[in-house]
Amino acid sequence: MGAIALLAAVAYAVLGLVKLASFRASTFDLVIIDQTVRNYAAFRPPYAPVLGMFHGRGMDYLQLADHFSPAYALLAPFYWIHDGPETLIVVQAVLFAAAIPFLWRFTRRVLGVAPAYLVSVAYALSWPVSQAVVFDAHEVMFVPLLTAIVIERYHAGRMAPALLAMIGLLLVKEDMGLMVAGFGLCLFVMGERWRGAMCAVLGIGAVLLTRGLVTAVFGGDAKDFWAYGHLGSDIPGAALGIMRDPLAALLLPFSEEAKVDTLFLLAWPTLMLCLLSPLSLAALPHVLERMLSDRVQWWQADFQYNAFTVVILFCAGVDGLARLLRWYSEDDGKSPAGESEADGGKSSAGESQADEGRSGPDPRHAQIKLAWSVAVCAVALTLVPKFALDQLYHPAFYKGDPKAAAAAEAVSKVPSGVTVEAVNSVGPALTSRATVLLWSPTPRGAPWVVADTFRWEYPFGSLGDQLAKVNELQGQGYVKVFERDGYVVLRR
Repeated sequence: MGAIALLAAVAYAVLGLVKLASFRASTFDLVIIDQTVRNYAAFRPPYAPVLGMFHGRGMDYLQLADHFSPAYALLAPFYWIHDGPETLIVVQAVLFAAAIPFLWRFTRRVLGVAPAYLVSVAYALSWPVSQAVVFDAHEVMFVPLLTAIVIERYHAGRMAPALLAMIGLLLVKEDMGLMVAGFGLCLFVMGERWRGAMCAVLGIGAVLLTRGLVTAVFGGDAKDFWAYGHLGSDIPGAALGIMRDPLAALLLPFSEEAKVDTLFLLAWPTLMLCLLSPLSLAALPHVLERMLSDRVQWWQADFQYNAFTVVILFCAGVDGLARLLRWYSEDDGKSPAGESEADGGKSSAGESQADEGRSGPDPRHAQIKLAWSVAVCAVALTLVPKFALDQLYHPAFYKGDPKAAAAAEAVSKVPSGVTVEAVNSVGPALTSRATVLLWSPTPRGAPWVVADTFRWEYPFGSLGDQLAKVNELQGQGYVKVFERDGYVVLRR
């Protein structure tokens, strides 16, 4: 298990570090998080000037006004060791891999040792984690570990660590209260009604508080991430919209091919057995939040959003198989020996031994558990070539962009300690020694600019737009100090 986690962490880190070194990382969001954590490390408020200037809200814009993610402060000590975005990539890799021991313990307790190893490998290779680690760094890095702790510790009967991990989720992002409410729904369905209700109240209350008050206190606007205008202008309006046409709202998660594809891909790694477990209810609110929105990137399998629920669904698959075997045994008139509930450790080892003493273990169950685990691992392997981990065994990935040498030379022309507007792919290479803003059609007045006139870069609409902006700046007194392979460095 330790070896699986170590190998996974190394693979994730290599994927991110190679992209960073070859100018394939992005200012949005790697520079945003880098600026945030660097300020925490220097005991300053978490300013993210690249984000503030992009939104027209100034250099002293707080990251907490964008997303309520105070968990980033936990990364500050690592910046005392190495101050740069490489630290974020390595720490993110370790955090994703750190969920593996808890998933292994949970699976071992429910299905046995061999399935635990196979399910752990399936998670390590899973497409949601693959897509998350390849796309810079994000607050999702904390979630697989915290959700694994919640499920495994609760299943072991350790309520305090599970509750602390739930509270930790609330510090990751403003919508994680929905996930906590999902855990509450899961507990309620499994008979823990008091605890379930308390978790649901805690989660919903946290969402309303952060979106309605905390974001505004830090200088943000709750409307920035409102993605449900087709339902209503705000939460009450959306609720009324759903009540007016509940059938349309019910069909909305299946209204686009990309949504259906993503929903299928979320359940398929467990051979759909996650749908048999109430644990999947913990993932439901977050999945619905995405599928009901009007933001296309939230629906798709290409981005990091699916990694929020990946551990929950693997644990639900494990529990779903155990429940299926129990139902089969009950129908067959046999007592399922050696199996434990995934509902708070209700079935103890003593109860399992008592069952075994009465009827003996059913060898077919062990075979089914192993067969399912092998199949889950095989599914994960078949999906690797379709997602980002596939790059690791292609030599071309390590060669990088032919323009990387020109990009590196352009970066070397920018002195340290200055403010620079940089094209999206160049910002991460400058952020550890300069204040990076995103090069965009809106002038920011930075003394240095790095553009790429040979390649379209967000947020420009076309190459022509970027070239026109370079010419405009030269007309305003900027001097061209470097030009090669489309990279242009301007000094005011």
